[in-house]
Amino acid sequence: MAERDYKAVAQSWLDGNFDQATKIQVLELRNNDPAGFEDAFYRNLEFGTGGLRGIMGVGTNRMNKYTVGMATQGLANYLKRSYPGEKLSVCISFDSRNNSKEFAKITADVLSSNGIHVYIYDNLRPIPLLSYAVRSKKANAGVMITASHNPKEYNGYKVFWNDGAQITSPVDKEIVAEVATITDPSQVRFEPVEECGGIELMGHEMDEAYLNDVMTLTLSPEARAKHSDLKIVYTPIHGSGVRIVPELLDKMGFKNVNHVPEQDINDGNFPTVQSPNPEEAGALKMAIDLADRIGADLVMGTDPDADRIGIAVRDNDGKMVLFSGNQTGAMLTYYILTRWNELGKIDSTKYCIKTIVTTELIRAIAEKFGVKVYNVLTGFKFIADVVRRNEGKGEFICGGEESYGFNLGEFVRDKDAPISCAMVAECAAWAAEQGLTLYQLMQKIYEEFGYYKESLISLVRKGKTGAEEIAQIMCDYRQTPPIEMAGSPVVKVIDYNEPEKTGLPKSNVLQFYNEAGDVVTVRPSGTEPKIKFYFGARGADADAKIETLRAQFGK
Repeated sequence: MAERDYKAVAQSWLDGNFDQATKIQVLELRNNDPAGFEDAFYRNLEFGTGGLRGIMGVGTNRMNKYTVGMATQGLANYLKRSYPGEKLSVCISFDSRNNSKEFAKITADVLSSNGIHVYIYDNLRPIPLLSYAVRSKKANAGVMITASHNPKEYNGYKVFWNDGAQITSPVDKEIVAEVATITDPSQVRFEPVEECGGIELMGHEMDEAYLNDVMTLTLSPEARAKHSDLKIVYTPIHGSGVRIVPELLDKMGFKNVNHVPEQDINDGNFPTVQSPNPEEAGALKMAIDLADRIGADLVMGTDPDADRIGIAVRDNDGKMVLFSGNQTGAMLTYYILTRWNELGKIDSTKYCIKTIVTTELIRAIAEKFGVKVYNVLTGFKFIADVVRRNEGKGEFICGGEESYGFNLGEFVRDKDAPISCAMVAECAAWAAEQGLTLYQLMQKIYEEFGYYKESLISLVRKGKTGAEEIAQIMCDYRQTPPIEMAGSPVVKVIDYNEPEKTGLPKSNVLQFYNEAGDVVTVRPSGTEPKIKFYFGARGADADAKIETLRAQFGK
């Protein structure tokens, strides 16, 4: 958008029917931060295939009550057009981020003013509880106010469909098109009207139903009972797992769960961490420090909306070491399939799912047990889509992605950190029954299936110029792919922009394979101003190959 255009758009906010506080913030931005002023108004915050995510603040390219209201009006219009004459309902949840509760209330009010019944949690709840509620209430859709693990400046708006999963094609594109027709806040029904729908609170009863269902997924009650004193440190990192995860661990019989008191406080500024992302080592530092003080065996942390889990375990020297998302997912897959096999639950209808950037170790483990593995695009919504399409034909055992997301069972259709915490703790008890720590269990898996190593580089490129640079990087790799990687010639290139060749939905992703079997995946993040490089290698020299690949691509 040209410079005069974004200034004109900003002026329309100053002249229009916006509240006085908003207008004052627009003026302050215009007078004191020219670059920020341009970024706030040079485009509309894109309602993408999963919803909204962006920096909070005034402007068309920011998360604020007006952009949230406009997105909700578009969603309401789409629901009414899709289900003419039907009684509609939507479930809403929110996390601990700044403004999450306020954005959730705006969402509820707009939906209600459009005649849609709203079920909203009485306080913050994780994404898996929102997914569970949509299915339990047989709602038409769900909305989660969260920016997941993004920095504190961000918030977001995730849309779920009636199966409890995040929206996928064609529904996602149709909602995007409907939201795009809402071009001004005057089109939004912010105020209740006579025919408005009810707003109904959800609370403890939904939590109990969820916890009871999770208990049906557990596999080793005897091991849990014998090792109920397993010393665990858990942190919600100021987020929505604060109550539900400890309740679940207690229900499973684990009596020695320790907390980081400062991080049990719900605070959208995330004051004790640089980033509330369990993928980053600093997010678990306080929990690891506590574990060292009290001699705990296991550390678990969940992100603000409690769909991702990070863990740390003791190595053979007694030092706490972090597991990657790939390691946690592979370990849980090994544990779950081993127990399912011992319990006689595996047959040809059972399957697992991984994403294209997730370790191939999961595939190797599943194939050993004769379990089919689906490979899908990055994003748990694609895992949930496979589950939906297989309903009545097969049973989903478990699945995960390298970005610290995992799930077991079918009653939640997104990654589920409470379930993941439960299964990691149970796996630790099961391993202890065999005289193994989780670290030793992982080494045993490597001994059986070979050593796999993965790594990730994220290059941050913020703002308008950053988006242009990321687009150029992808263009350059398409036009001139690498001819060798880690000293081995590139023998295969997969461009996921070509669905007729991949059999998967179109996606801006490139994968390069060399003759040695190493793989590099390049993709722009769908939720952050980043371009990501995923590296995978196998074999005794995997560590060295990963370092070579990082140096080659991470420039």
